[in-house]
Amino acid sequence: VQLQASGGGLVQAGGSLRLSCVGSGRTFSGYTVGWFRQAPGKEREFVAVISWTGGGTYYADSVKGRFTISRDNAKNTVYLQMTSLKPEDTAVYYCAAQGNPGNYNYWGQGTLVTVSS
Repeated sequence: VQLQASGGGLVQAGGSLRLSCVGSGRTFSGYTVGWFRQAPGKEREFVAVISWTGGGTYYADSVKGRFTISRDNAKNTVYLQMTSLKPEDTAVYYCAAQGNPGNYNYWGQGTLVTVSS
């Protein structure tokens, strides 16, 4: 499966953005998909994950209550709605799919989110 992330950009603190992750292949709807981010000079970190049905979600504490992950399997797309953005949310955001349970085998190219103070 191939993933294409988009939707990043420059936004002021307190603003919102919605990222999209479009997957290729007829089986994309069967994958658990996660969002990760990597800020300059920092390790990549987990942000959120959604099960293949969309019925299960989990968030990092740092984004809980501000970010919402969702999916539309008819469109082969997973979304990350980000609200109340903070400068510390600035990072390259990646989507990834689990080819095996717990293992993110497929990665998109990343989309840059910059939050200005």
